[in-house]
Amino acid sequence: MNNNLSFPSARSGAALPVTVLGAGKIGRTIAAMLQDSGDYAVTVVDRYRDALDALPAGVSTRVADPSERQACMEALAGAAAVINALPFHAAVPVATVAAELGVHYFDLTEDVAATRAIRALAADARAVLMPQCGLAPGFIGVVGHDLAQRFLRGGGQLLDLRMRVGALPRYPNNALKYNLTWSTEGLINEYCNPCEAIADGRRVEVPALEGLESFALDGIEYEAFHTSGGLGTLPETLAGRARHVDYKSIRYPGHCAVIKLLLDDLRLRERRDWLREIFDSAIPLTEQDVVVVFASATGRTAGEDGRLGPLTQASFSARIGGAEGEHGHLNAIQLTTAAGVCAALDMVIAGQLPQRGFVRQEDMRLEAFLANRFGRHYTCHPLQEALA
Repeated sequence: MNNNLSFPSARSGAALPVTVLGAGKIGRTIAAMLQDSGDYAVTVVDRYRDALDALPAGVSTRVADPSERQACMEALAGAAAVINALPFHAAVPVATVAAELGVHYFDLTEDVAATRAIRALAADARAVLMPQCGLAPGFIGVVGHDLAQRFLRGGGQLLDLRMRVGALPRYPNNALKYNLTWSTEGLINEYCNPCEAIADGRRVEVPALEGLESFALDGIEYEAFHTSGGLGTLPETLAGRARHVDYKSIRYPGHCAVIKLLLDDLRLRERRDWLREIFDSAIPLTEQDVVVVFASATGRTAGEDGRLGPLTQASFSARIGGAEGEHGHLNAIQLTTAAGVCAALDMVIAGQLPQRGFVRQEDMRLEAFLANRFGRHYTCHPLQEALA
């Protein structure tokens, strides 16, 4: 089903200058969302002119390599905020420049080490440094924290919090049952790096691709397994307050076994450059995708008298499809990732979030996020067709 898409303006006044680094699919979608709102004057910086030429009218462009310090300094000069849509290894260098210039910083990184480094930079920052603003990490952290607070509020007890997210092809036709929908580098990073979790109330690290489970959602069979970065800062926020917290990526059954063969049996874990080349050359891209989000929490809420109630479960689920917009088709991962970071920016500018220092995803209330003009896309584009 095609959904019509628009990005309405919610404020009036002078447009706020925002720089977007990277003119890939996600960067272009972010730029279009912000520009169409009428409240942001967007400049996109990329080293490839062809990528910039694909941007909608009204968006300013600059040809430069924003991963280089001097080019980044020039790109951020005069901007109120920067959204970094570059690969994860550019996160810390760009955040460093933003902190020096006092420019609000947002990114989509799933890299745990980069997020820790950005947090350290934020200690004396004059502006906001807010990494991990996409889908997972990003929106799933907002959902997870909301579910956790339903039990922790008033002295209740949170036992388990489980978060599952997948960006999947609607019509899988290969042994991986998977098509590329976003950054290959980021995908490999998630499959290879250690994963944070909480077990028995303590923060732990678990290997990626482990913890394989099967489940059904709305009659569709899936598998899920640990991948790196999806929890964002929730392990720190909930350490000592929950018995078990974890994040797993959702795939169709059989995907994990094939990835383990590639990474472990063929030892491509040691040659990520080869693995990236194989993925980029052999796995087709798709515009027909679906984002699946599922989270559940179990625990006991506290009554007015302080007594704990019966063991209960609260959950959140969504299946989000792509949409047709003024600038063409947006697939589901473009829509949800861009909506997440645009909502974060919008909420900072509106004063709904802290105005300086490190800001976590769980600082955003789910209700406020979904009410935001960008965040609402998580509820406006449900996939209503049966998956293949």
